[in-house]
Amino acid sequence: MMLLKPILCLTAALSASATILPSWDQLAVDSGLALAGLNGIALLSALGNFGGGCTPANVKIRQEWRTLTSTQRKNYISAAKCIIASKSLFPAGQVPGSFSLFDDFVWVHLNQTLNIHLTGTFLTWHRYYIHVYEQKLKACGYTGNLPYWEWGLDVNSPRDSPIFDGSDTSLGSDGAAVSHPGLQLQLPAATSVLSLPPGTGGGCVNKGPFKDITLHLGPVALPIYGSLNFTSAANPSLNNPRCLKRDLNPYVLKRYSSFRNTTELITSYNNVELFQAIMQGDGRYLTYPSLGVHGGGHFTMGGDPGADPFISPNDPAFFLHHGQIDRVFWIWQMLDFTNRRGVSGTNTFLNFPPSANTTVNDLIDIAPLSADKPQIKSLMNTVGGTPFCYVYI
Repeated sequence: MMLLKPILCLTAALSASATILPSWDQLAVDSGLALAGLNGIALLSALGNFGGGCTPANVKIRQEWRTLTSTQRKNYISAAKCIIASKSLFPAGQVPGSFSLFDDFVWVHLNQTLNIHLTGTFLTWHRYYIHVYEQKLKACGYTGNLPYWEWGLDVNSPRDSPIFDGSDTSLGSDGAAVSHPGLQLQLPAATSVLSLPPGTGGGCVNKGPFKDITLHLGPVALPIYGSLNFTSAANPSLNNPRCLKRDLNPYVLKRYSSFRNTTELITSYNNVELFQAIMQGDGRYLTYPSLGVHGGGHFTMGGDPGADPFISPNDPAFFLHHGQIDRVFWIWQMLDFTNRRGVSGTNTFLNFPPSANTTVNDLIDIAPLSADKPQIKSLMNTVGGTPFCYVYI
């Protein structure tokens, strides 16, 4: 709370209304100053939406990774390793390739991928999913809150980011440098192929706390995603032991997940249908192939699992990337919270096969990670108290 008070005082001076935005010049947008201002206005808006026992006195604060102290980062890493070492919650034999609680997170995401991407549940499903991961971190002794990755800070060289520099306070390094082609992606519903240059790695992560992690589940990778430089498993639920690979890609990060990309996403769309469509690069709404800021973060990590939408949680950095996705969603909501608590879309990927429209009364089920099955409408307010009580700075 000591950190939150001065920020709330600062934002109070910016605007008396969360719906009236300052006018930022190009330098402010490209430097991240505008996005920081939007975050401040969102904090101000949050003051009017506390409820259910969540108050400014007990609200949890989610911060960017590099603002954490060395001790805090090591505490997070230790807890993440604890999740990797913890026993699977699935009954023996139900998911043969799930050996740990970390694998369970991967399997739940893998198993529901076609119901949680390009659907009406995308934003709230992932919000609840990373919240439960945060709770598991705390059960493993983590004393902080889920951090996020501010993509815009790393567009010039993600391999030098404090998240990926391979130090003992990072989430591991880039993959070992191997010669490899770029990707030719036929993205969902896009009418043309998206060509991406290769990243700077491609091989196994060989430095940092997670260099020895073993992946078990997947890969999957639908053919619509083109050549991903790995072979899909015949049965992704079985044990397929392999190293964690990354192929950090500054081109992708700069092109799709810059400060400008994020800021324009937040300020250009006033309904959830367009906001989530542009965020995900939904080809039904675009005349050109795009990864959106969501795909931009994943394909910046690249490799196996970063370029595989089914098993992307196999990379420990997934949860920081989706922390940023949730932060962007939170900022957007708080700019007009009264009108931004709805959903848009159906319950299946690109509505294939055709399915019912998602509603705010639908349930989010991520068993066995959580026994609770909250309604989507209860997941709209991060300071509503049930189940959330957090903000971003």
